[in-house]
Amino acid sequence: MKFLKKILLFIMLFCVSYAGYAQSATAIHNNAILVDTHGDILFNQIKSGIDIGKLQTTGNFDLPRARMGGLDVQVFSIWCDETGGYALANREIDSLYSLINRYPSQIALVRNYAELMQAVKEKKLAAMIGVEGGHMIENSLRNLDQLAKRGMIYLTLTWNNSTSWASSAAEETSGKVKPEDAGLSDFGRKVVKRLNRLGVMVDLSHVGERAFYDAMKVTSKPVLVSHSCVYALNPVARNLKDEQIIAVGKNGGVISLNFYNGFLDSTYYRKQRMFLEKHDVALKNLTQKYGRSNAIDTLISQHHAEANAIRTPISVIIDHIDYIVKLIGVDHVGFGADFDGAESFPAGIDGVADYPKITKALLERGYKQEAIEKILGGNFLRVLRANKSR
Repeated sequence: MKFLKKILLFIMLFCVSYAGYAQSATAIHNNAILVDTHGDILFNQIKSGIDIGKLQTTGNFDLPRARMGGLDVQVFSIWCDETGGYALANREIDSLYSLINRYPSQIALVRNYAELMQAVKEKKLAAMIGVEGGHMIENSLRNLDQLAKRGMIYLTLTWNNSTSWASSAAEETSGKVKPEDAGLSDFGRKVVKRLNRLGVMVDLSHVGERAFYDAMKVTSKPVLVSHSCVYALNPVARNLKDEQIIAVGKNGGVISLNFYNGFLDSTYYRKQRMFLEKHDVALKNLTQKYGRSNAIDTLISQHHAEANAIRTPISVIIDHIDYIVKLIGVDHVGFGADFDGAESFPAGIDGVADYPKITKALLERGYKQEAIEKILGGNFLRVLRANKSR
């Protein structure tokens, strides 16, 4: 009988402790300013015609789910592949303006720290604009200036494709760009200097190592790496090597972690390949109808349980945070989830509504409130202010 009472007491104390722990995670999450520095929402909005002001059953982002997840700031990525350019970039910006005009009580365009804080005070989602790919300025500093006037707060110097003035990680590592042609050209250096003068952050996700270090030599402001992970934990070209991480720390910049399983988990591509090979016939048929990317998304939806089984645990996100923190400190890491830009995220992370789970995981890993608030958004806010100062 005494033994049974002890067990019941232990269970009761555990439940009380766990409830208090959960309340603590919730309080920390709600107190912080949560920033996501990269979401590929606008291209999908144009393509599908959906209204992300309303709750959706597809995709990873909409305004109701942003509120559920306590998201305060979303940097909307302006993206197109190498076949698109300045006109398509402006069309995507127009679509964001249209969203804001339809839901002015829920979302506001912000260009700087003061406007961001005002939006947070008014309990509106602070919408910011990041242009993902230097090809969209079409080799024109005038176009760059115009995008800045429309609200661009960062320019990712390249996407997977290189430009005539900056080499990408994809093309540096594939050999498409010769070593002697890699890095930034004189025009590329002018772009970095112009971004510094305009108060627009230099984003070094996607760029090759040569271009990365050239940009670091030129910039006079802290850089942003808007959606990348750690190469030592998963050696893919898009991730940062230790020397690059250290360089960002010395520069005072911030690395926002990408939540895509392919960048987080070194085993994911092998597991994905096995999944796709198992459904090869269906994949070929779907690809003919919808194209490769949409075919994979459709296949995942048709085999939901099987696709879920190859997702990495949330803890792997924290592993990447731990690695950066141990290498350069807690002041240089944040989140750039790449929602709506990839087909698979960690188990339990299906969109912006799930951000509180990451705060809870950080607390469980031993991070204190001050550190968590920096990771959730404080570090990005510091870099934003540093770039906007004249």
